[in-house]
Amino acid sequence: MSDAGNARQVAMGVLSNATAGHLGKLWGAWADKPAFHRVRGPETGLVMVRGRAGGGGNPFNLGEATVTRATVRLDTGEVGHAYCLGRDGDKVVQAALFDALWQRDPETVEAQVLAPLRAEQAEADKLRRDETAATRVDFFTMVRGDD
Repeated sequence: MSDAGNARQVAMGVLSNATAGHLGKLWGAWADKPAFHRVRGPETGLVMVRGRAGGGGNPFNLGEATVTRATVRLDTGEVGHAYCLGRDGDKVVQAALFDALWQRDPETVEAQVLAPLRAEQAEADKLRRDETAATRVDFFTMVRGDD
């Protein structure tokens, strides 16, 4: 995959993991909203989540997850896609719009959308790690005086 493809994949991951509220605020603050039409969706369906025993064992079906997807086309021709967990159609359309805008002007989308989302996601990850660390129990074995 090319560097541009990898960068787009990373950007789409950030958009997909964004909270609906923050993504909505960023879309509301976007100054030059483009004309677009919906090519597909938003559509909600199920995907099978697969797991592996021990991380490397045989795969097994863990269960189903609800996913919503959408595709939009800007009047300038760029096509944006988005998939997000859950049922929020507005969020997935906004993510698809930012994906299309990223293809046209990646620097602006990076500065105004992706950087704030990355900061929010990093803070949420840090909070989760700190909460988990607070419950950590270190087990150790004491050596007895037995010879």
